[in-house]
Amino acid sequence: PPVLCLAHTGVFQFMGKIECHYINGTEKLRLVLRFIYNREEFLRFDSDVGLFVGFTPYGEIEAQHLNSKPEIFRGPNLNSDLEHYRVQVGTVCPHNYKIIAPFSVER
Repeated sequence: PPVLCLAHTGVFQFMGKIECHYINGTEKLRLVLRFIYNREEFLRFDSDVGLFVGFTPYGEIEAQHLNSKPEIFRGPNLNSDLEHYRVQVGTVCPHNYKIIAPFSVER
C-alpha cells in the first residue's frame, strides 16, 4: 500500500445504522437511527422519544442543533427533518417486516 502521511495513520469510521424493532408483529413499531463514530454511538433518533438524543458532548450539541432547527434537512420531498423521521416508522419498518418475516418470524 502507498505510504500515508502521519495525519492519515489512524482509522476513522463514521457509520449510520437504522433499526426497526417489531413488537407483536407490526402492531407496535419502533425506529431507531444510530450515528456512530469510531465505534462510539454519539447521536440517536428514537421514534418513541421523537427527538434526537446525544450521548457524547459533540452528540449533545448535534442533538440540540437538529431538534431546534427542523428545517435543516428540508429537501424537495420533505416537510421537515423531525417529521420525516417520525413518518419513517410507518413506511420503512412495515415494508421491511414483509421482507424479513418469512426468514425470521416464520421459522
